[in-house]
Amino acid sequence: MRDFRDAKVMAQTLRESLSGKSLTISHSESLELVSRMLGLADWNTLSALLQAERRPEATRPVASAIARERIEPGRYPAVPVRDFVPFPTAVFPLFIGREKTKAALDRAFNDRREVVLAVQKSAGVDAPGPRDIDTIGLLAKLIEYEQLEDGTSKVLVAGRQRVVINRFITDKDWYQAEIVDPDEEPGGDATDLVQRILERFQPYASANDVRVPKGWPYPDETHDPGRIADVIAMHVVMPLEDRRRLLATLNPLVRLQRIAALLESWAVPLSPAFEETRRRALASSTQRGHRSATLEHLLLALTDDADASSVLGACGADATVLKADLVSFLGSERDNIFVAPGTESRPTPAFMRVIHRAQLQAQEQGSAAVTGMHVLLGLFPETRSPAARLLDKQGVSAARVADLIGRNRGTSG
Repeated sequence: MRDFRDAKVMAQTLRESLSGKSLTISHSESLELVSRMLGLADWNTLSALLQAERRPEATRPVASAIARERIEPGRYPAVPVRDFVPFPTAVFPLFIGREKTKAALDRAFNDRREVVLAVQKSAGVDAPGPRDIDTIGLLAKLIEYEQLEDGTSKVLVAGRQRVVINRFITDKDWYQAEIVDPDEEPGGDATDLVQRILERFQPYASANDVRVPKGWPYPDETHDPGRIADVIAMHVVMPLEDRRRLLATLNPLVRLQRIAALLESWAVPLSPAFEETRRRALASSTQRGHRSATLEHLLLALTDDADASSVLGACGADATVLKADLVSFLGSERDNIFVAPGTESRPTPAFMRVIHRAQLQAQEQGSAAVTGMHVLLGLFPETRSPAARLLDKQGVSAARVADLIGRNRGTSG
């Protein structure tokens, strides 16, 4: 593939072919499927990769120059973002549906201005006000703007630098933000910490199939601790709360130390029993012809995991009914399909988040390995997932599972 347009043409051809077989998918879904066919995690990754490859090598920014660049204070068009936290140095797409946000983007493109990405504290707020926005945001450059068939817009942006949002303005037809430079502290010398983090990140990237697109700054290209932390933060699975905290951390050394702590949590290995459960979840998804292994595949596999099933039983769950509900749900999940038969399923970001939470939990408890019990507990924060709702239907709560894990640790220790 040579440029961005080829991917779009492939997606359109795919839609037309499926339409001829009485199977209708949206433009966004066809782009996701094309990305899978090319061996990438999702359309976001492919889009950023192609955009980065299209930029001349000579224009690649220098880390130190970006880190020292001053921000011009003033009022900018603002884009509130939810369920996502952007970082400097990265190129990424945003999908826009809110009218005020579209209007802000129109203003920015017409005036050839940058935009402020304002991170929402809660994803459930559709019309954010000043109290719903974090103080630290990100100034970003607009690269490409596209109107999608479903009425939403897609914009490709390049994160530039953190900013302090003094005012988030909502009384116009478009969102605006008044910003000033945050005066980030100098990075200082962190040679040993940088080396330790790079040693941690490399096996993490290999184990989790992290593909850093060409044109994006690799961590080992710079010794700027803040920049290294930001690059890694874009590629490590972590809860949104941790991402927001990292974006708001202006001291580069502290930011790097927090990244180090997150990476070290992955040092807790998966127990052989849960590793088999994880493989079973992926195999179950592949056998069903699903393109992604979801939390429901994971929970179904956990019902046959000795550690997790013992906790479910102690919580009074009916394993037979739970399995039947999960099998019924997975059988009706028509959106989660493959185009190419035989393609192996890949875990969803939510799947990976749950395992990461389990590793953090195991690390905090001093456990030698992650078990199905830890993973079961990690499911509960995914409150909007069918898996979490099915656990609630069975009367299984996070508090009860955590209590049982604590008791098990006490009796085994």
